Amino acid sequence: MQLTDSHRHYWQKNLNITAVLLAIWFVVTFVVSYFARDLSFNFFGWPFSFWMGAQGSLVIYCLIIWFYARYMGKLDIEHGVEESED
Repeated sequence: MQLTDSHRHYWQKNLNITAVLLAIWFVVTFVVSYFARDLSFNFFGWPFSFWMGAQGSLVIYCLIIWFYARYMGKLDIEHGVEESED
């Protein structure tokens, strides 16, 4: 099967958004925890490092998943590869 320009464009946008979201995931997971002692300011009444460890990172993970699903749904429609509801 030959790939068309539309397929290549779709795949390139998919790879780009995946790379960006993985970079955000990496920063939230590893960089924030590595510098946790240096991040000593209050956020919603709690130390920022504690808040990120307790619930902030989980909120960001859910936002990443929500954004990716929404973005890919729109990209699927744009390129005509959306799933049909039978």
